[in-house]
Amino acid sequence: MRIFFLGYMASGKSTIGKIVAKKYNLSFIDLDNYIENREQKTVSEIFQTKGEIYFRKKENEYLKELIKTEENFVLSLGGGTPCYGNNMSLIGKSKNTISFYLKASIGTITDRLKNEKEQRPLVANLKDEDFNEFVAKHLFERSYFYNQATHNISIDTKKTDEICNEIYSLLT
Repeated sequence: MRIFFLGYMASGKSTIGKIVAKKYNLSFIDLDNYIENREQKTVSEIFQTKGEIYFRKKENEYLKELIKTEENFVLSLGGGTPCYGNNMSLIGKSKNTISFYLKASIGTITDRLKNEKEQRPLVANLKDEDFNEFVAKHLFERSYFYNQATHNISIDTKKTDEICNEIYSLLT
């Protein structure tokens, strides 16, 4: 079984992914961390030194690499991963794969992101007054791709264990 988590920044993909991986005794992979290890640079450094286009190409390359393995795993995608190249098609065609869109509202995302702006290259330089509009625009643009997931899980009013239990019920 391969389980993919997608959604916007700060939607809980890594947090939920780690818990689900542990429950099913699967390896957990965070795609951004995987890229950082392979490139020997942080995502922020890659964006700063080589640009977003380079990053997106590498993201697609490493996603393909992971999909080609025969391993079972839980994979947390970057917020933009589903929206570039043919990434959602690759995921959809990958054998033994199920994907979950962790759907968060603009308010939930902005509340979470404001505390970790510096670690997020796409929002690090945004002024507070531009934050909501930026997130709203991105969610609108990305929703087409996110909604291609096998399952959509609304997370706004739920605790972590409630989200995981909903996922477990869909996996059985």
